[in-house]
Amino acid sequence: MTQYAIEAHNVVKKFGDFTAIDNITLNVPKGSIYGFLGPNGCGKSTTIRVLTGLLSPTEGDVSVLGLDIPRQSEKLRLKIGYMTQKFSLYDDLTVEENLEFIGQIFGMGKKDLAQRIDDQLCTYGLDQRRKQRVSGMSGGQKQRLSLAAATMHKPELLFLDEPTSAVDPENRREFWEQLFDLSDQGTTILVTTHYMDEAERCHRLAIMESGMIRADGEPETLMSKMGVQVVEIKAERLRELKELLLEKHEVRSAAQLGIRLRVLIRHQITDPIAWLRDTFPQLTDSEMNVARPSLEDVFVTVTGEGRQ
Repeated sequence: MTQYAIEAHNVVKKFGDFTAIDNITLNVPKGSIYGFLGPNGCGKSTTIRVLTGLLSPTEGDVSVLGLDIPRQSEKLRLKIGYMTQKFSLYDDLTVEENLEFIGQIFGMGKKDLAQRIDDQLCTYGLDQRRKQRVSGMSGGQKQRLSLAAATMHKPELLFLDEPTSAVDPENRREFWEQLFDLSDQGTTILVTTHYMDEAERCHRLAIMESGMIRADGEPETLMSKMGVQVVEIKAERLRELKELLLEKHEVRSAAQLGIRLRVLIRHQITDPIAWLRDTFPQLTDSEMNVARPSLEDVFVTVTGEGRQ
C-alpha cells in the first residue's frame, strides 16, 4: 500500500495557449494537512480540479487514493469531500435539510443518515441551529455547515479551496482546530490558501507561482533552508533607507513593518549586521536584530519578487 494519498507526476494543464499548471510533481502523505500557498491565479484551484478528476491533465500522471485519475474519477467521488471557496449549499433550506440532501446523494440509509446528521451538528456546533434557514446564518456558521456537509460521508480525502476567505480570524482559528481533529482521525486534507498564518499550520506545504511549485516541504524546513538571513532595523527615514538597501545585490528584499524595516540578506554575508553597519554609515547607531524567518520571507524568496 502506498503511503501517499495523492501522487501527481509531471502534470501539465493547458487551456489553449495558456499553461495553468506547468509540470508539477506532488506527493501528499496520508493523514496529513497539505497546503497550497500562492496568489490568486497561480493555479491552485486548477490543480485541485485536476486532482479530483473534474479536469483532465494535458500531460502527466495522477493517482489519488490508489485510483488512476481521471479514468477512475467516478469511483474517487465517493471517497473525497470538496469544499469550495464560495458557499455552495442551499440558502432556502434549513441546516438539517442541507445535510440530509448531501447524505442522500451519497446513498446513506435513513437510520445512518439521521445519526450522522446528529453527530455532524454536534461536532460543528450547529445543533441549536438545526431548523434555521441557511440564508440567515453568519459567514462563520455557513463555513462550519460547509465543512459538515463536505465530511458527511466520512471521506478519506478532503479538498478545501480557500475555505476561510470570507470569515474572521476567530472563526478561522476554530476552523483549523476542526481540521486537525479530522487529520488526527486519519483524513488527508489538501487546502489552498493565500494566508501566511494558515500555511504555517500545515504539516507540509507547496508554494505555487504561475502554475509552478517553487518550494515544497515542512514549513519549518522551508524557513530554515531559504538561503537568506533576516535583519530587522529600527531607524529614521525608513522609506529612503529601503530604496538604498534594495540597490545592493546582497539584499534580497526589504519591507516595512510598523517602525521597523525587515531586510532579507543573502547567506553569503556571514555577519549581516556588521555588513549593514559597514555599508550604510547612517545605521551606525541604529537598533538592529537578527530575526526568525517567517513563511512570508520564504514566499518572497522563492517567488518572482525575490528571484529577480
